[in-house]
Amino acid sequence: MFHEEGFRVMDARNRFETPKTYLICRLEWGLAFVVCSVLVLVHFREVNWFTFIFLLAIIDVIGYIPGAIAHRRSKSLIIPKGYYIAYNITHSFLTSAAVVGIWLLVWGPEWALLALPIHLCFDRSITGNTMKSFKLPFEPVKDQAFQSFEAVILARETV
Repeated sequence: MFHEEGFRVMDARNRFETPKTYLICRLEWGLAFVVCSVLVLVHFREVNWFTFIFLLAIIDVIGYIPGAIAHRRSKSLIIPKGYYIAYNITHSFLTSAAVVGIWLLVWGPEWALLALPIHLCFDRSITGNTMKSFKLPFEPVKDQAFQSFEAVILARETV
């Protein structure tokens, strides 16, 4: 493992990001967000806006809002795993690919389908959200154990 300024700070056996590698990942997702958004804007008149808005919103209507409400209502911040599962399923590119595939078979291609990657790329780039772990609160809060771990890792000399 190399120090943060080096080439590699994580791998398949050490799954964590340093602030710089996390920023790079977010910038990559941001580029995908911009590309998809530009495609929608270039084809503005061809977009079925009802479908676009529906697809853009349904991800959070099903996957985020119920969990966020449950989280805010919970005094212990422990909510049922079903909220995490709903979030992770709706915020997955695998699920979006399946929806797009079925849509293409039934109705054919349309620009409004870009709402799905736009939503997911926005979440990963702008908000920094990824899949939710059962081991953490539904809403992001820096875990004390992770904060200690991160401080130790970032203080290491290059290996």
